Amino acid sequence: MRSLADRSVRPAPTAAADLTLRRGAARVLLDNWTGASTVPSRTLYPHQWSWDSAFVAVGLRHLSVRRAQRELESLLAGQWADGRIPHIVFNPGVPHDAYFPSPDFWQSSRVGRRAGAPSAPETSGIVQPPVHALAAWLVHRADPAESRRRGFLPRVLPRLTAWHDYLLTHRDLGGAGLAAVVHPWEPGMDNSPCWDKALSRVEPAPPGTFRRADLHHGHPADRPTDLDYGRYVQLAVGYREAGYDDRGARHGFAVEDPCFNALLIVSELALAAMARELGGTGEPHTARAGALTRQLVARLWDDTAGLFRVRDLRTGALVAERAVTGLVPLVVPHLPPDVVRRLHATLDGPHFRAPATRLVPSYDLTGPAFDAQRYWRGPAWFNTAWLIHRGLRTHGLTESAGRLRRGFLTQAGRSDFAEYVDPVAGEGRGTRHFSWTAALTLDLLCADGEEAGP
Repeated sequence: MRSLADRSVRPAPTAAADLTLRRGAARVLLDNWTGASTVPSRTLYPHQWSWDSAFVAVGLRHLSVRRAQRELESLLAGQWADGRIPHIVFNPGVPHDAYFPSPDFWQSSRVGRRAGAPSAPETSGIVQPPVHALAAWLVHRADPAESRRRGFLPRVLPRLTAWHDYLLTHRDLGGAGLAAVVHPWEPGMDNSPCWDKALSRVEPAPPGTFRRADLHHGHPADRPTDLDYGRYVQLAVGYREAGYDDRGARHGFAVEDPCFNALLIVSELALAAMARELGGTGEPHTARAGALTRQLVARLWDDTAGLFRVRDLRTGALVAERAVTGLVPLVVPHLPPDVVRRLHATLDGPHFRAPATRLVPSYDLTGPAFDAQRYWRGPAWFNTAWLIHRGLRTHGLTESAGRLRRGFLTQAGRSDFAEYVDPVAGEGRGTRHFSWTAALTLDLLCADGEEAGP
């Protein structure tokens, strides 16, 4: 196999600046490769994260389709028998004190045995957004001949189907057909103000019972507060003590998240495309995507606000916060036209228009909890920008998509592939040389114009 730096399955960009950016992004992915997968960051996140690896595979396909496939396959090696893909697959070579919560906190191979956790590798017990099938389909399309030669789709399709089956059965906690998340880490937007009210009902773990390794490499002003972190720990402890049994656990936190369910819809459509590629009809997955889309609109769309809301399943109420999770459903292909129009207007309105960066803040710029620096409480993230860019293209909003793409590439280069940026000042925040930022930069530089949908 050619080296990661040599091989490209798309024509290289011709502009000198794009070529420099492409080489920088490729170097980040080379440096963060462990031999089996890619860590999000060598310092702050030293294991394999679930939706990070999906985004990484999307970018890696432009450098090495083989390695992009391996990225997803190594993640799927940690899948549980009940279908869940855990949010962390731990590297046994990394010391336990390098990251918290560590394998000895989650105890997956022992406590999760009844729920189907593997004996190895050790994993966490919670999940992250289901973007994996979309990533797998894009990896296949990058080099279909190589994919067929290695039997990539026949190997991953059953696993990804089981993953979606888990979400649509075990996690339909609201009984309306949408998947619920049971921890703020699961929707991937860990510290969003959307979780504040639900989290306020959770008694935090005492400060002396856990150790925050994230503060060794991240500035406290960028990270969740100790109070919120104590609540995250307490929720994880309660889920662990219930044996990671979704129906048996008493969930102190349970919400239906728009971004999580939108990605499930798009990935169902990707599963349908995979099934057709393998000679099937894909109809069951297309039907599930349609049903999910209808429920997403019926349960989470707020027509007055012009975006999707989070639903708190403990109270049944929609959460009165505007956040980027409510805009990501633009990625869903078959939304009602008026919903698309309103989302587009909201994206370009005072709550989310950040002229300094052209990216999309993670939380309402005018909201009471806005913080331009603190994790998911205002900073603009590159993965959500990529998803919204894809949604804009899906619905033919090419001018807006072009502006967002230019802002993305400018900020990725200026910030040295930062984890996220201050949407007001444009300053890079969090860790640098962040893998999904580099990977999605590659995708925006290299992807062709035919990939707006599965």
